[in-house]
Amino acid sequence: MKAQVNEIKEGLQHFHGTEMFYQIPLLKTRFTDGLKYLAEEAECFWLITDTSVIAKGLMNRSEFITIDFKRLHKEKPDFEGYEAEIIYSDGNDTILEKQRYRVTDFPLDELRLFFVNDTLMLPSEY
Repeated sequence: MKAQVNEIKEGLQHFHGTEMFYQIPLLKTRFTDGLKYLAEEAECFWLITDTSVIAKGLMNRSEFITIDFKRLHKEKPDFEGYEAEIIYSDGNDTILEKQRYRVTDFPLDELRLFFVNDTLMLPSEY
């Protein structure tokens, strides 16, 4: 698993801008080459769908949304049985929404995404 994590992190560094946009049909959210790579390598299409649904619901509060996935560690005193959380903010440290997950198979400990103009992307693709 560790090798896979390093491979994914390494692979993500190669995305700057995007050649193509892909779309989640029902949501009409676009996503970039980097996100397509991530979804395939980490088998996390759920992440694109979940973050899109929530970010779309926050667009009336901010047109630029940062999305931070963070794995929660059991050793931490504030651990409440959740494996991970995703925090949505306006890019200026104002938290708009927090989503917690009891179980996740997402391989990375943390990840930041941006949601702008109905498009989900890696920060390096912004």
